Amino acid sequence: MKFKKIKILITLTVVIISTFIIYNCFINKEEVSKAPDILSTQYNLEKEYSDDLEKKVYTINNPKVILDPYNNSPLTAIVLFKTIDEEEVYITILGKDDKATINQTFSKTRDHIIPIYGLYPDYDNKVIIKVNDIEKEITIKTDSLPDDFILPTDVYVDKNEVNNDLIFVTPAMTGYTAAYDINGDVRWYLIGNYAWDIKRLNNGHLLLSSNRPINPPYYTVGLVEIDLSGKIYKEYVLPGGYHHDVYEMEDGNLLVASNKFIKGTVEDYVVLLNRETGAIEKEWDLSNILPEEEGKSENWVVHDWFHNNAVWYNNETNSITLSGRHQDAVINIDYDNGKLNWIIGDRTSWSEGMQKYFFTPIDNDFEWQWSQHAAMVLPNGNVFIFDNGNNRSKIKKEYINANDNYSRGVIYKIDTNNMTINQVWQYGKERGSSYYSPYISDVDYYEDSHYLVHSGGISSKDGKALNKPAPFIEGAKLNSITTEIKNNKVIFEIELPSNFYRAEKLSLYSSNNLVFEKGKRIGSLGETEPTDEKNNLLISTTSIPKDYNVSFTKESDRLIFKGRFKEHTEIYLILDNAYDQRSYLVPISNMPYTAMCINIFNDETDEDCEEIDITYYVNEENISGKYNIYVKIGNKIYNTKKHVEFN
Repeated sequence: MKFKKIKILITLTVVIISTFIIYNCFINKEEVSKAPDILSTQYNLEKEYSDDLEKKVYTINNPKVILDPYNNSPLTAIVLFKTIDEEEVYITILGKDDKATINQTFSKTRDHIIPIYGLYPDYDNKVIIKVNDIEKEITIKTDSLPDDFILPTDVYVDKNEVNNDLIFVTPAMTGYTAAYDINGDVRWYLIGNYAWDIKRLNNGHLLLSSNRPINPPYYTVGLVEIDLSGKIYKEYVLPGGYHHDVYEMEDGNLLVASNKFIKGTVEDYVVLLNRETGAIEKEWDLSNILPEEEGKSENWVVHDWFHNNAVWYNNETNSITLSGRHQDAVINIDYDNGKLNWIIGDRTSWSEGMQKYFFTPIDNDFEWQWSQHAAMVLPNGNVFIFDNGNNRSKIKKEYINANDNYSRGVIYKIDTNNMTINQVWQYGKERGSSYYSPYISDVDYYEDSHYLVHSGGISSKDGKALNKPAPFIEGAKLNSITTEIKNNKVIFEIELPSNFYRAEKLSLYSSNNLVFEKGKRIGSLGETEPTDEKNNLLISTTSIPKDYNVSFTKESDRLIFKGRFKEHTEIYLILDNAYDQRSYLVPISNMPYTAMCINIFNDETDEDCEEIDITYYVNEENISGKYNIYVKIGNKIYNTKKHVEFN
């Protein structure tokens, strides 16, 4: 009996070893190239900085200065030194005048990691560090700005009315997420495509889009919590990705403008993301709340019927306010059950059953908003909107020419009991077409009678205003005007010769200090569902024709497949090992959320585009181990001679 057990054990061992050998022989030798993981990279840098601080004697009189510590924020630095006792540190970053000078105090500690923000480019920046009675002045020399950096063409400031906060902007197409001071000088920018809304969280960090795409034309995997030094503390990822806007709830969780791509529509989905676990705790599908075929603006298309560009929670009414650009509608829904409460907008082309949700104007000077952005509810219950103004009618024969049009910030007072509305404030109409933005843009509230209006998408050609985004019109001129208004008087304005999505007025420093800790990736991109198709891979040929431009990259949480194919070609990405085969149908389509060979702001395709550049992702959820990679194009199966490993 004992002999039989030993024999069985030996047999099992031989089988396991043989299987392991066969498996490893079966796996292609060349591994897919791995993309650098920014969270790991910055952790390694911090370890290097910490080790250096421990090994060497850095004091206030001999500090360690590291310019651009994370290699993505060139106008920042960190200063490292130790003190014998726990001490406060006070710094002054000298500006070109008193209003541009920055002061900040840091809390008591012995190991000091002092972030320096607001350095000028190509400049010998003077920074004064003070601990008790000891004062040390250091000079930090910075590099020039990139050649393609956007510089102001005009700045106006009333220095009696402003403080030293900066205007932060995020680019609409190309450019940099950047900050300009009251003199128009660049004092901060990020390298990398961090865009959409920019917010300061309650903990002092900034919230921006991730720079990793999830689907064309502009959807990202989620959001990053980042400080001005460029250090990412958390990347929040979610299956439908992120676009346009996000709102921080009182408990820290995030209301996110997202998608549910499997529906075939975009920008009509909102989720509540748990900041700690990454779980989706609630979701609102606007297709279940609004009719998709009503209230159409000129930009309405089947796959992007609502085009939500704002998310705002109101604690007083426990409701969410959203902005549907393609229905010219700002809507409000119940947070708990998702039921529609009201709609701000012209009721033309909405059905009889929807009329009860609309307001009736009660003042003579009233005007509706059109293709609006950035809707928010003010503390007094009024609704503040950037009214882009596209066409100013749903009836085509009544459309207003762009040269006669305008954009504005507008505040409406609503009475939800009597369903009446009146207009209590506006700015921008008086500036005519020179202030007209047919897309993007922003408004912000600081206190009563103190606002920011950002007309970020101004477009013109040959001196004439355009009704479409300038990036898609050859020879067009781009412009952006950000205006701060207090008591109906302009106290600051900056003009930038490009288009910028959002603008925020923020201080450089907040209550938090820079902390050396490893960043976290929170949430899940979800499982990429394979098809039921199975293939005989023994008939695969050896290589893919170069014309297809096929490439693969492995990120920490997904495989990226790129190629160039004719539209409607049947493409399968096949992952296979000795135990498992998975086939993924890769969509090859001119739809905006699957390909870039289109005008991404309407449904017109490029007739000259015979082939389409595609990007397809296989998420790491519910898959592990090594897999050979095959691509099936039509009826031919190609062995790429590469493998990928999922952890």
